[in-house]
Amino acid sequence: METVWKSVKSTLKQRVPSHSFNMWIEPLKVTQIDESNWVASCPNFFSKKRVEGLYGAMIIKALQRAVGQDCQISFIISNKNGRPKNKTDYQFQLPLPIEKLRPRNGRLFRKDFTFDSFVVGGNNDFAYSASFALASRKESQRNGLYLLSKTGLGKSHLSQAIGNYILSTSPNDRVYYITAEDFSNEMVQAYRHDAIDKFKAKYRSQCDVLLLEDVHHLSGKERTQIELALTLDSLFESGKRIICSSCYLPADIPKLNDKLRSRLSCGLISTIDPPSFRTRVRILQRKARLNSYHFPEDILDYLAAELTDDVRQLESGLNGVAAKSSLLGMPINLNLAESVVKNIVRDRKRITIEAIKKLVCTYFDVSIKDVMSRSRKQTLVRPRQMAMYLARNYTDSPLQTIGKSFNRYHATVLHSINCIERGIKQNSSIKKQVGFFRQKLESGKF
Repeated sequence: METVWKSVKSTLKQRVPSHSFNMWIEPLKVTQIDESNWVASCPNFFSKKRVEGLYGAMIIKALQRAVGQDCQISFIISNKNGRPKNKTDYQFQLPLPIEKLRPRNGRLFRKDFTFDSFVVGGNNDFAYSASFALASRKESQRNGLYLLSKTGLGKSHLSQAIGNYILSTSPNDRVYYITAEDFSNEMVQAYRHDAIDKFKAKYRSQCDVLLLEDVHHLSGKERTQIELALTLDSLFESGKRIICSSCYLPADIPKLNDKLRSRLSCGLISTIDPPSFRTRVRILQRKARLNSYHFPEDILDYLAAELTDDVRQLESGLNGVAAKSSLLGMPINLNLAESVVKNIVRDRKRITIEAIKKLVCTYFDVSIKDVMSRSRKQTLVRPRQMAMYLARNYTDSPLQTIGKSFNRYHATVLHSINCIERGIKQNSSIKKQVGFFRQKLESGKF
């Protein structure tokens, strides 16, 4: 059994990013009930949910390949001694009274900002794993984390998820959740009221976890920077956990003294990128479910394709459509969604499937309605194929979504893409047309 499992892990290690493998696959322990039934023990509810959701099918395939026959694997939660936990232990974050979920100092945590409610995708997988590892102390040698992302991509969610998790599992820990501006203002007030020693003692000796948001706001505040650097030194030496967040790398924050820059850089720096189309759809599905909205699938796909900036923009579009539908008594359809999206992105010109359709149809002097029709006239086939090709290359929408936008199956989209790619190599006219459209799209003149 051990030999088989080593073989399975060896296979998975080649397919799963190293940080994810170490976080989720390595801790699994397996037992064999009989030849076709295996059981994998996970350390907690969250690990079980993550492994089942992301790696379950992959583990089964690797296991079947290793044993040479069909088999199944089930996932359970076990204590350190290997025994299954009681049903009451399966909950991920324990529901505690609100006052106990409040940090000792600073701003309140949002109850819904937990690890369980965070939608994980390729854009934030590492940041998510690093945050959970720090919160659960899986890697005790690391006690610093720097979350880097543009506004609205989830760094505050992860910061608060860490705080919520720690308070739900260790309610006696002293968790301080503040912004850099809060820290600066509090220090100024301490100097004005001759209470600077009390201020220093609070952060250096009475804090177990420091969650510091928007550190770039300290730019140019030399006195505050010196005090924060000394505070971070003290916390690091004491083995306390420090989580900072910013829109900029420490090296890119202007007017930041070298000592603080060094302290901020010595922790693990993890970037959160904008979500892909599939992740945006999942975010919309999650938020619609939480708000008891009932949205047709094609409307969620449309919103995910059009609202690409950040999670807040997605939430604004979702809530806008739901509110307009409710207030005006209108059904949730594409016309309604378009009217809401138009207001959100009216000042921004971005490449979308609809924008590509309009550009191509104007060039070929055909209507969008004709291009989306079932007609196979050559005067319509070429524009249709060109638009599909450009949609695939200039948006992150999958083949199925592009196909739906043209009333076609994804196989037709694939065929169209191949036709244009062959045409670029063999037909100078097609090559010039593609060059023209690329120039228009990349320059924003469409």
